[in-house]
Amino acid sequence: MDKQQFLRALKQLRQNYASLETNPGSFECRDCSQCTSCMFCNDCKGCYKCTHCVSCEQCSHSSHSTRCTHCHGCAYCVDSRACSGSSYLVLCDSCVDCTYCFGCVGLGKKDFHILNEPYERNEYFEITDKLKRALGIR
Repeated sequence: MDKQQFLRALKQLRQNYASLETNPGSFECRDCSQCTSCMFCNDCKGCYKCTHCVSCEQCSHSSHSTRCTHCHGCAYCVDSRACSGSSYLVLCDSCVDCTYCFGCVGLGKKDFHILNEPYERNEYFEITDKLKRALGIR
């Protein structure tokens, strides 16, 4: 096999995989594609070992998250991207080991932050409840 044959075969494999709709090892997933070992997910793509996620893409080991992309080891996150080891994030990007953050970017090991600013627990929930209603987020 020469270089050209190898590259053609690799390209064909990638094209075949991209067109697959199967979800190997998954259980009770609906309208998902290319997810592996996921459970009870809906409308996800390319996820691995996720559970109860909806409309997530390329996430792994996440649960109960909605419309997240490239998140890993996250739970109860919404509309977040490239976060890991975090919970209860909304509209966050690139946050690591955070909980209860809203609209934050690039934080690490932070809790109860809005737009990267810290808040007291009670104040955080008052503000984010209003923001969720205004933004139409459940």
